[in-house]
Amino acid sequence: MLRYVSTRLVSIVLSLVVASAMIFLIMNVIPGDVAQMILGADASPEALAALRQSMGLDQNVAVRYFQWLAGVLQGDFGQSLGTPGFSVAYLLTDRLGNSLALAALATAFVVPVALVGGTYCGLNPGSPADRIVSFFSMIWISLPEFASAVFLIMIFSKALGLLPSMSGLDLQMSLASQWKAFILPALTLSLITMGYVLRMVRAGVIEVANSEYVRIARLSGVSRGTVLRKYIIRNALAPSIAIIAMNTGWMIGGLVVVETIFAFPGLGTLLLQAVVQRDVPLIQAAALCSVAAYMLLNFVADVLTILLTPQLRLD
Repeated sequence: MLRYVSTRLVSIVLSLVVASAMIFLIMNVIPGDVAQMILGADASPEALAALRQSMGLDQNVAVRYFQWLAGVLQGDFGQSLGTPGFSVAYLLTDRLGNSLALAALATAFVVPVALVGGTYCGLNPGSPADRIVSFFSMIWISLPEFASAVFLIMIFSKALGLLPSMSGLDLQMSLASQWKAFILPALTLSLITMGYVLRMVRAGVIEVANSEYVRIARLSGVSRGTVLRKYIIRNALAPSIAIIAMNTGWMIGGLVVVETIFAFPGLGTLLLQAVVQRDVPLIQAAALCSVAAYMLLNFVADVLTILLTPQLRLD
């Protein structure tokens, strides 16, 4: 296990280096001149040349990449071009924390509902409850993000008046004291993800429940609760963990639509703002953070899957 973890961590580091190189190269082949954007269309050629030299834009792409990578390894992502006077690391800190909190809350909504509902449906395939849950889970999967968001706003904000439709946060207050601002965005994300996870759990439970070793356990006199807990649920959860981790990683970095609808100050809206302003250092840092979060969550999911599956530990 230790060898596996060490190998995966080395693989993640190498993958992040490759991803950082791809992100840097992509940003450098996009048409446009950063110096021209900063100084404006009326800037003189001398001023543009001086700014390019001060920012290192006159150097080779490989040299600039390694200089940027050296700064990243020290926690220095450079200065924001769209928000002068602020470092990229400072802008990322608050936004990344907000997105992590939102993804954690959405996952907390998804996991218990999907596990309980998927397990029950898998143990009772074809029942009325199974058909109803399968029907609604397919609707959740099919609905686009903005449709789910508008639907929840109409119910909980406009009709019932229980939750705010806008999720702007006060940076002077703690996140815990502003919990209402997280509910609707988290519910929107959970509806999108819940259908996938629920159907995965259901399929896994059906497959395991019909397996040979479960039948042998039942014929051997093992109690129904033990069979359900140690044989069915434990083995059926292994594939679902990877799906949950993948969707949580997507929540952290791919929430542009949901965060924009609710005006939520997260990593997605920060990335959108950086793209509009062509803030190259901020785009690079936000993209790299999203890749890192996705890889780390998948690593955790793989470790948990191995711990839950004895056959994988033996392999």
